[in-house]
Parts: sequence; structure tokens; C-alpha cells
Amino acid sequence: MKRPITNIPKTGSEWLWDIVGCLFFVGSLLFLVFAWNKLPDEVPAHYNALGEVDRWGSKWELLLLPGIGVFIIFLMQVLEKHPELHNYPARFSESNAEQFYLHSRKIVNQIKNSCLIIFSLILLESVSIALGWGGGFGKWFLPITIIGMIVLLVTGIVKQRKIQ
Repeated sequence: MKRPITNIPKTGSEWLWDIVGCLFFVGSLLFLVFAWNKLPDEVPAHYNALGEVDRWGSKWELLLLPGIGVFIIFLMQVLEKHPELHNYPARFSESNAEQFYLHSRKIVNQIKNSCLIIFSLILLESVSIALGWGGGFGKWFLPITIIGMIVLLVTGIVKQRKIQ
């Protein structure tokens, strides 16, 4: 079966996720721009599972997170615009295609914006540590991040199973 191509408008929740993700991302970029000249030559470049800095690197390495964020934005935007390319279960049909498309697009939107928020927080943490403003998020950042992503995915899978 050739999958139908439909134009489903964005929902309010998708717009909200986009706004929050964009605010975090742009906010972290502005923070980096304003703090750039105050940053030392070496900044935190990697963290272990406990949230402790285990490698220091050039302040130019801080540009990797926004760069990956921009890549994620473009890649995930393409996936959001073309839900017909996503993978669906065997019960997918023309009658339930719109439900599957909308649901799948929402999951992609949430993952995209969650990644932007996570990268923004890591960037803020790295700059704050480099400037001596604090010790970072600590050991709870990684578990909370992992649990948050798992909750998003499991919730998405449960909702998808309800589509007839």
C-alpha cells in the first residue's frame, strides 16, 4: 500500500514544545555569546555519569552543542513534515493513517525539543562551571534526563497501541 500524504496542521502541544525548545536553545546561545569573552581558554568538555567534569577542552568546543542542535532541528523538521516516511505497525491503513501520522509527528516533535533543552542545559552548565559560578547539575542530571526520555517514548508507544 502506498502511504497517503496529508497535511495535518500542528497542534497546540506541538507549538508549545517548539516554543519551549526554541526559547531554551536561543537563550543558551545568547548566554554563550554574552559570556564568550569572559570564558577561560579551558572549559568543561565532558562529564562522567556522576556529572563531574572528566575532561577539559578549548572554549571553542562549546560550539559543538549548538552545532548539533541546529543539525537536529533541520533533520527532525524534515521528519516532522513527512510522517508518511515513519515506520508503522501492520495495522496501519488509510482509515487510521491520519491518527498514526499525527501521533508519530508529536513524538518526533517532543524528542527534537527535549534534545534542544538537554543540549541547552549542558551548555549552560559548562559555561557556569567555567566561570566559577557553580559546580553544575551533579549526579541527578543524567538519570533525570534518561528517565524523561524513557517516559516520552513509553507514553508514545502506549498511545500508539490505542490507535485502531
